[in-house]
Amino acid sequence: MTQSVLITGANRGIGLQFCKHYLAAGWQVIACCRQPAQATALTELAQQYAELSVEPLDIADHKQIEALAKRLGSNKIDVLVNNAGIYGPKGASFEQVTTDDWLDVLHIDTIAPLLVTRALKPSLKAASKVAFISSKMGSISDNQSGGSYMYRSAKAALNAAVKSLAHDWYDDELAIVTLHPGWVQTDMGGPNAMITTEQSVAGMTKVIEQLKLGDSGQFINYDGAPIPW
Repeated sequence: MTQSVLITGANRGIGLQFCKHYLAAGWQVIACCRQPAQATALTELAQQYAELSVEPLDIADHKQIEALAKRLGSNKIDVLVNNAGIYGPKGASFEQVTTDDWLDVLHIDTIAPLLVTRALKPSLKAASKVAFISSKMGSISDNQSGGSYMYRSAKAALNAAVKSLAHDWYDDELAIVTLHPGWVQTDMGGPNAMITTEQSVAGMTKVIEQLKLGDSGQFINYDGAPIPW
């Protein structure tokens, strides 16, 4: 039976590469993004692969989340990749941080992915896997440089929430983890980043493939190494 994956933030960068990887492997891919009509790369992929469906989803919009869940019904999702996220105003010092900006990053990077996952619960069956794309910048132990208050705190909060979800849904036999994609050459990571989207996704999909229920609740690097909280 063909396996299916749902990917948020699928119109560019890591999300788009996830789509390409799973389509090449013969999966049914549900690619979600805010503005499908403007997602040129996804449109081109859809012309090549009948297995690709593109769905409108702004993860900050609760009504759109519920509408997507209703359209999917109880159709099984084997892998859910919560990839959509934002960094917030780049270069903002602590003195420049505003309440509205901070809350926006927390909403998109922490709360929204959990609400998407909750809404899609009917499609997550025993042995389904859920991956939240986090960041090593959310590791308190790894913070050696300071700064990035909004992004660091949002990813740390995501890690904490996912850890709780992994416990709460363990009896549903769902393997739920947070993944660090590496420093990747994307719009967020910049051109000087260490690895390409291809390298990042190749690593993360291997980690996802090898996940077992006993791995649920872990924070894992794209190369499979554990990351300290």
